[in-house]
Amino acid sequence: MSLINSEIKPFKVNAYHAGKFTSVSEADLKGKWSIVFFYPADFTFVCPTELGDLADFYPEFQKMGVEVYSVSTDTQFTHKAWHDTSDTIKKINYPMLADPTGTLTRNFDVMIEEEGLALRGTFLINPEGQIKLCEIHDNGIGRSASELMRKVQAAQYIAKHPGEVCPAKWQPGAATLAPSLDLVGKI
Repeated sequence: MSLINSEIKPFKVNAYHAGKFTSVSEADLKGKWSIVFFYPADFTFVCPTELGDLADFYPEFQKMGVEVYSVSTDTQFTHKAWHDTSDTIKKINYPMLADPTGTLTRNFDVMIEEEGLALRGTFLINPEGQIKLCEIHDNGIGRSASELMRKVQAAQYIAKHPGEVCPAKWQPGAATLAPSLDLVGKI
């Protein structure tokens, strides 16, 4: 069964955010667009490149009304230690969620059971709490925040413009399509 258009399951996890320990639940994601960005582990190799890239785009996501949450199966204490010791991770201003029990990771079907780690999973959740984008990578493949931003822009556009769809490589301001019988075989 696909996670697309399903509602996020209830959860409550600890987090490291803005120099403090806090908690985040599914209620915190309701009412705004949210990105939940799973990665395998702190103090690794590809992960800081992705999280740093996401940190660079975070102000733009915020302007779009999008909150970003990174998630690994590490604890909030490990997140703080990584934040304190890595120049790349120091750039992060979004909440870093701790999921040592794997509950949230399993909720999103990205747990590697034999390793106790998450796959690289990216999920976009609309203000109603429904998953609108799901992208899962092998852990050797890093993700791009700029491509994620384009996908978020497309999701927000179609949410505001029912009956329209965004074609491949769509960028804000570009033409969209209105699916109809008249378009069949003409694209």
